[in-house]
Amino acid sequence: MYIVAILGAFAVCSSFIVLWWAVSGERGGGSVSRLGGDGVTDMRAIVLRRSSTDRTIKPLAERVGTALRKITPSGRVAALSKRIQAAGSPPGWTLERLIAIRVTCAVVLGLLFALRIVEEPSLLNVLLLCFAITVGYFLPVGLLDRRADARNLLIRGAVSDTVDQLSVMVRAGLGIDAAIARAASSGEGPLAEELSRVMQDMRVGVGRGVALANLSERVNVPELRSVVTALAQAERLGVPVAQTLQIQATELRVKRRQMAEEQAMKLPVKILFPMVACILPALFIVLLGPAAVRILTQFK
Repeated sequence: MYIVAILGAFAVCSSFIVLWWAVSGERGGGSVSRLGGDGVTDMRAIVLRRSSTDRTIKPLAERVGTALRKITPSGRVAALSKRIQAAGSPPGWTLERLIAIRVTCAVVLGLLFALRIVEEPSLLNVLLLCFAITVGYFLPVGLLDRRADARNLLIRGAVSDTVDQLSVMVRAGLGIDAAIARAASSGEGPLAEELSRVMQDMRVGVGRGVALANLSERVNVPELRSVVTALAQAERLGVPVAQTLQIQATELRVKRRQMAEEQAMKLPVKILFPMVACILPALFIVLLGPAAVRILTQFK
């Protein structure tokens, strides 16, 4: 009975989702109407050209998230903001929307498991309800952290090459600011995006040391933090920047090689579990299967 109720509820919810998807697409082309011959654009026509999702769901999520943000502790809000920045501030992942999505997932999963409690009250179902609410509340943050970890891994792999590039450009006669700008414009990936943000901060008046310190706070990569610390110390003590970058580039190449060797040494341990779970049972069936059949036939 519980399975039937869940399937029925899922079918009804899916029908509403499909119906909304069918009617919420953007309207087709066509010239924008004018209020007259004076060239004034009809703003109502421009708004109606947007999809129903952009006109209803997203503003509603922003309002709910804003209301929930007011009752969320400031420390939790700051932690969520740092996680969004660590993930690269992906489009659509605003702080208000993230809070609204967390609460929505918790409520939806809680309602689904509440139906099971109504159908069959028991302690196990109550524990499953609490577990579902917890999973729904922390699932969006987990997805965000996973994206941040993948982004940090890409940055970690590109740090050594970028520092090498900065070292070559500085030794060729460019200043450190021009070298960072050149690396940001010619590079690709999340590290180039972060360097572009550093240059934007410097253009609005932020000092280079502060901009680089903000970079190390946004990106949780130890190698990048060590480079930023070395540049700050070189600027404070008067050490040549080219020499500092060359030393850092050499150390980063060694660390990258050590990291590759570490991953290679972990490979046998990672292969062990799939081999035990997948290969050995089939091997035992092939080797011991005929013997087991003969033993059974002998006992008959």
